[in-house]
Amino acid sequence: MKKSLLTVFCVLTLLSPLLAQTKKPASKPVPKSASKPAPSTPTALRATLKTEADSLSYAYGLMTGQQFRNMNLQGVSGALFGQAIEDALKGRPGLMDEMQAQAFMQGFSRKMHERQQKENAARFEPNKKAGEAYLAANKMKDSVVSLPSGLQYKILRKGDGPKPTAADKVKTHYHGTLIDGSVFDSSVQRGEPISFPVGGVIPGWVEALQLMPVGSKWRLFIPYQLAYGERGSGQAIPPYSALIFDVELLGIEK
Repeated sequence: MKKSLLTVFCVLTLLSPLLAQTKKPASKPVPKSASKPAPSTPTALRATLKTEADSLSYAYGLMTGQQFRNMNLQGVSGALFGQAIEDALKGRPGLMDEMQAQAFMQGFSRKMHERQQKENAARFEPNKKAGEAYLAANKMKDSVVSLPSGLQYKILRKGDGPKPTAADKVKTHYHGTLIDGSVFDSSVQRGEPISFPVGGVIPGWVEALQLMPVGSKWRLFIPYQLAYGERGSGQAIPPYSALIFDVELLGIEK
């Protein structure tokens, strides 16, 4: 039972950012004179939270209710939600069994994810086109090498050491920007190199590092497909972003 409740709550938590765009446009503010005070929780109800089980019950309901409210899902029924909780707690047959509920939630999650991808594709189409245009022009430069994968690089300094494999761990200094020059991450600015497995980074880095001799410094031009793709990464890297990295391969670590 605990596992089922946690599963439902975790799914709702994961879905909330996907469903953020289902919210209706904010309504116009109501004048203060016409507004009504929010109803407070009756004292009698508060007094029922006497035990840890009482508090757990209310906390679970409150957090889940807030998730539904934040998602602004239309037609969600508090009565059906309460009925499902009671059915599960009492072990009686419900309108769905656990497998049916999990299958529905998985399908619903996929549907919302697909919708978000379509919305992102339309919203960030200009970003995608800007990256493609930049890389198309960049590969025409004599100093730039363009690979079949779409990865491009320019050698800033030649190294003469060994080349790492995908199974190796390497130590690097790097400076990463968007094509407009905005810096999103830089070990150079932090003044501290970073070590990581070659196979544990974005595909553009995985490919480039295996071509670089230790001691090299390259400038990488990475299409979005070999970077953070259709989702981007946090606030700093929008979806469909082509990236530029100056990468210095300092060594291979055992």
